[in-house]
Amino acid sequence: MGRLFAEPLETLNLSFNRIMAKAGGKGVNLKDKLDGNELDLSLSDLNEIPVKELAALPKATILDLSCNNLTSLPSDFCSLTHLVKLDLSKNQLQQLPSDFGRLVNLQHLDLLNNRLVMLPVSFAQLKNLKWLDLKDNPLDPTLAKVAGDCLDEKQCKQAAIRVLQHMKTIQSEQDRERQRRLQAEREMEKKREAEQRAREAQERELRRREKAEEKERRRREYDALRAARQEMETQTKKENSEIPKLSSVSHPSQLPRHRRSWFQALLKLLLLIFLCAVSTVAVCRVTELQRQSLCISVNTLYENVVTALQSHKIVQNVLHQNLQQ
Repeated sequence: MGRLFAEPLETLNLSFNRIMAKAGGKGVNLKDKLDGNELDLSLSDLNEIPVKELAALPKATILDLSCNNLTSLPSDFCSLTHLVKLDLSKNQLQQLPSDFGRLVNLQHLDLLNNRLVMLPVSFAQLKNLKWLDLKDNPLDPTLAKVAGDCLDEKQCKQAAIRVLQHMKTIQSEQDRERQRRLQAEREMEKKREAEQRAREAQERELRRREKAEEKERRRREYDALRAARQEMETQTKKENSEIPKLSSVSHPSQLPRHRRSWFQALLKLLLLIFLCAVSTVAVCRVTELQRQSLCISVNTLYENVVTALQSHKIVQNVLHQNLQQ
């Protein structure tokens, strides 16, 4: 009867432990599993790794997580830099964290029978790694050829050396490629900056030319306006200088005073002579003095003048008729 109840009790305890393990180790005291510096969590049906609990046990430098259901490692797992030996065999890991190389103290790594195809480039930083097993993984052909078999201690050590060298080569190539990209980007940036400077210089030159052309246009307008003003002033001065001359010719009153008085005296004299002649002719023609010798001469002269005037008028009429014919 004791054995009949003992087996179901053991089965129940195993199931309980698996359930607690699936919960990430919650409720499980990892210190109870710690033996010296070795912590054995194999066959615990783990889906997740209790990283926080493991970080609280820096003495556990040897960690066995084999034979669980791990499909991936959390990124904070790489903070367990105290690990020296790590067994992740017989899980379902498809890839390792990109910063897996942070586990710089790792010397022994067992990745047997997982689903790994490639290793992260940071793997090259595991400078202390001396033992590596990558058998039974769908590795990239190049990586599989480099790793080789791990059938004994010597082969596993050689696998660690060759894989580290291979990953260092890949890291170097990636670093060179990154440097080439950075150099190309810097050159492209320099080219863009040079083109930008050239465009800015061209724009400045264009603005300078436009400003110079605008200044030249305004200068020409100013010169033209100044020339027109000077021409107008010259014309005005010329007209002002010509006005007194025209006025002096057109208006006898503006002649010098002595010339004006002489001209007036001459006009008065001629008028007086004309009046005297008319008076003499009238006296000699009308009064009894017409028989006097002086009046006879005057009358004769008058008649001759009248005849001459009449003859001149007749000649003009004849010429006018001839012209009309």
